[in-house]
Amino acid sequence: MPERPVGFVFGGGGVLGAYEVGMVAAVLGHGIRPDLVVGTSIGAFNGAAVAADPRPEVAERLTELWASPQARTVYGDSLPRQLGRFARRTHLHSPAPLRRLLERELGTDVRFEDLAVPFHCCAASIERAAEHWFSSGPLVDAVLASSAVPGLLPPVHLGDEHFIDGGIVNSVPVGRAVELGARTVYVMQVGRVERPLRPPRRPWEVAQVAFEVARRHRFARELQEAPPDVTVHVLPTGGGSVRDDSPLSYRKIALARGRIERAYEATRAYLEALE
Repeated sequence: MPERPVGFVFGGGGVLGAYEVGMVAAVLGHGIRPDLVVGTSIGAFNGAAVAADPRPEVAERLTELWASPQARTVYGDSLPRQLGRFARRTHLHSPAPLRRLLERELGTDVRFEDLAVPFHCCAASIERAAEHWFSSGPLVDAVLASSAVPGLLPPVHLGDEHFIDGGIVNSVPVGRAVELGARTVYVMQVGRVERPLRPPRRPWEVAQVAFEVARRHRFARELQEAPPDVTVHVLPTGGGSVRDDSPLSYRKIALARGRIERAYEATRAYLEALE
């Protein structure tokens, strides 16, 4: 690796992961290339694509993918089908559309070892109640495990364990990039850490606020614990929307292109200001 390895960190956040695509377009377009990539949840998907092809062209492909009809199928089931599945099982949506999307972008049989730069993605082990990092073996299964949002998608059974969304245990994994040797870190995030928290005022906000406290606490701690020789850039989204925090926002993939464009412009301006 070079003297100051560059790490790209991709945080979790469902459909808000479109913001990360705009950041990728700006960073790669600025001539910055990663030496390693880490990701969680939707960040595992975006991160895997970048690790496979860390050129500016990957941002163009991801933009088209996020705006495609196939992306809408991931959480596209009708309400009756969702409720019927949830009544029989533990989740609202089938994982099949997401698997097809991953295989379309990454390849059916691709392995971590095939990627252009090292990539690690995080999932949560149910049996061990622990953070688990995938860095070798089949890529699509690992990204599915990292993206298995409880209640929306089923746990992914790999080996002797069941895995769920990595954001449960490590939502913005800056510390992992530092552990792997990154000395300049670019954080692709979905905007929630940019907005102030307030006490919950509605029943559905209780769990949302509790999760935000947990995820932000770890992120802030890892930023504070970064060694003095590590530079961390938390890239901007360009401003979110109150709709980003709606309980049903996870289905609104149609807003992706606008999010990508806002994050691209904001991140480009941020990088130019560093020069």
